[in-house]
Amino acid sequence: MMMTWRHGVRVVTVTVAVWTMAAGAPGIVGVAQADPPRSSTTTSAPPSKPLDPDYTAAVQAIKTSQYQTAIPLLEKVVQRDSSNADAYTWLGYATRKNGDPAASIPIYQKALVIDPKHRGAHEYIGEAYLMVGDLAKAKEHLARLDKLCFFPCDEYRDLKKAVQEHEKKAGG
Repeated sequence: MMMTWRHGVRVVTVTVAVWTMAAGAPGIVGVAQADPPRSSTTTSAPPSKPLDPDYTAAVQAIKTSQYQTAIPLLEKVVQRDSSNADAYTWLGYATRKNGDPAASIPIYQKALVIDPKHRGAHEYIGEAYLMVGDLAKAKEHLARLDKLCFFPCDEYRDLKKAVQEHEKKAGG
């Protein structure tokens, strides 16, 4: 009887931990690097190598709205590590926020080739499409976020709000 009860507790504990990680709860696995404005959906082990100083400096620059400073730093990061979806998302974000939404779109597309489930990249490319007047493409990424978010997520809510505001302005 005691054995069954303990086993039941283990199953519940594992189920809750897996469910919490699937929901994207922060802090489940202590990742030591800064997340992009909206990070990827994958939970990974702590990095096995030290953080890239250009990446760290770019993150700090973006957090203080110094997008022009962040762009060349992130360009160096993706040149050295072309498989870093978060760095591409940051680069797209900085490029868009620096006033060039059209140039940010192919950068976000690179992030999405690397990680097709990157919720932040989907949100931000959708916002970039709205900025260049492509509502249909923005709605495609909103639909993708709707499928990616097990529970309502910030990325979906934020892009949905931006789409609704865009439609309201266009209609009024």
